[in-house]
Amino acid sequence: MSKVRLSAMRIPVADLGDDNPLPSLVTTELVTAPAQVAEADETMARNLGYGRVASVLPYTIQDGYPRDLTDRALPTAVVESNVLRAEFLLGLGGRMWSLVHKPTGRELLHRNPVVQLANLSLRNAWFAGGVEWNLGTTGHTALTCAPVHAARVLRPDGIEVLRLWEWERMRGLVYQLDVWAPADSPVLFVQVRILNPNPHEVPVYWWSNIAVPEEPGMRVLAPASHAWRGHDGVTLEYVTAPDDDPFALKRATDHFFDIPREQRKWIAALMADGSGLVHTSTDRLAGRKLFVWGQGTGGQRWQEWLSPPGLPYLEIQGGLARTQLEHLPLPAGESWSWVEAYGLLRADGDPEAALEAMLPRSTVDGIEGCLDQPPTEMLYAGSGWGALESRLRRLDLPGTPFAASTLGPDQEPWRQLLETGQMTAGSPTKAPVSYQVGPAWQALLEAATPNWVTLLHLGVALHHSGDPDGAFSAWTSSVASARNPWALRNLAVLARQSGDIHLAADLLREAHGMVPLVRALAVEAVDALLEIDPAEALAFIDELAPELRTHGRIRMLECTAAVGAGRLERATRMADASLVVDDLREGEDSLGELWFRYHEARHSSLPPQRVREENPVPRPYDFRMG
Repeated sequence: MSKVRLSAMRIPVADLGDDNPLPSLVTTELVTAPAQVAEADETMARNLGYGRVASVLPYTIQDGYPRDLTDRALPTAVVESNVLRAEFLLGLGGRMWSLVHKPTGRELLHRNPVVQLANLSLRNAWFAGGVEWNLGTTGHTALTCAPVHAARVLRPDGIEVLRLWEWERMRGLVYQLDVWAPADSPVLFVQVRILNPNPHEVPVYWWSNIAVPEEPGMRVLAPASHAWRGHDGVTLEYVTAPDDDPFALKRATDHFFDIPREQRKWIAALMADGSGLVHTSTDRLAGRKLFVWGQGTGGQRWQEWLSPPGLPYLEIQGGLARTQLEHLPLPAGESWSWVEAYGLLRADGDPEAALEAMLPRSTVDGIEGCLDQPPTEMLYAGSGWGALESRLRRLDLPGTPFAASTLGPDQEPWRQLLETGQMTAGSPTKAPVSYQVGPAWQALLEAATPNWVTLLHLGVALHHSGDPDGAFSAWTSSVASARNPWALRNLAVLARQSGDIHLAADLLREAHGMVPLVRALAVEAVDALLEIDPAEALAFIDELAPELRTHGRIRMLECTAAVGAGRLERATRMADASLVVDDLREGEDSLGELWFRYHEARHSSLPPQRVREENPVPRPYDFRMG
């Protein structure tokens, strides 16, 4: 019978560090370009143009991590039967980190031996491995490096269920996962529900992202003859579905399988002997995807960046839509739920027949679950954002309670605003701990007693709502109330958007001078100065605090400025390939391009193409996805 218990996992982990205090007014990594998808029907065409966002607000950016790892004990929850043992990381998005088939001792997932953070998620910090629950918008969820609430639920039939839930701030949604493993069952069941408590429709995105070991001779199979294939996250072509060894794919590639509506929804990653992980679900979770890093140098470099050498992985996924470029409309006050199943499939012949024999489709379709049953015992506390929103919206959610005891420092300014109509104006150099956007919070800020803090936050809310003029007025008033680096920086963003790079640089210089240890401000200032004069950027870097100058991104910007200013002696780190940028973004080729510019400057008398041919990008710098 399914049992639920708390545990801990000792594993090398990169410290998450402090969040970036600057609001992500425009998140450049978000997919906002119009999607180009071949063979898109009317429904898909509508979904492709629906629900895009320009910013991850109200979330802050998580970019304070290093590459260094430290052994830590991470809190986990275990769901176990006589057949399967699953373990979930409670402080890291509820990630299912391990799924072991006990009779064989086989690990079915890519269980990364480290939690190595890198810049791949909506909020930057992400790590490879296990099963990630992606909600919000296209990309790895903003909650992947955040805690979730956890509880034990005892069903009337005596089966213990692990319930995980959280408040998703970008969309204003409640999501929950009920997980159980019946005795003798070959699969682990995960029932997911997304609730829209808003009085309006909300765009919804969900993909269960499953990392599995990548081995020669394996196959990834789904019940589809065709798929949409893409490489850049924007353009998808309609092709024959892959059914051979994923090792044949040379570059990073997405395949979204075009599964017929009436067909059972499943995907399997089978090793050369015909066995491997199968994922199936009720029909609400209609999409299936295969992602591989590919066998090119850049894809292999990303594998090494995320996992120790010799442990490659690929991803199989299940989603609400047919592709990850789509969002679906969840009506006001409604909820969607579905059931997923994970297990070991042995398929000597027809994999779908083997799946039906192991787990009939009717069994999965007939599951009702206990989604509204209140928790029997609380096991772990997530964030306080659900408790805050419950107060604002007067929500009653017995199945997913958000206790007042979870309110903490991040929510305190907003609790104060909600209950008193005011926010305390502390020192102008103290960074904001959090942000809020949306009509309800904007209205409270507009009605609040004005001071530099309320005006700063009002500007963020106005900018997010599409009112840059209103934001400019609020931030200008914030600076007039008390000159502060946070409003100055936001005004610099507006100046840069309007094309006034000199004003932006001046504002960023002043802001940095007020809080000289905030790395994000230093990076933005150097980036602006590079557009004006690389020599000026070098002079600015010379004055930075030592702990900032040694950061990889600052060093990369220093090399960029040195090459631009003709000071190649200051770019020697490029030559010995020792430059490491902790938060290098997926798809970012800054190191490779800088390598070429450095060598083109050293050999300016030679044609650029010849320089590039004679000075190939060294492996440590080659993150090219193409």
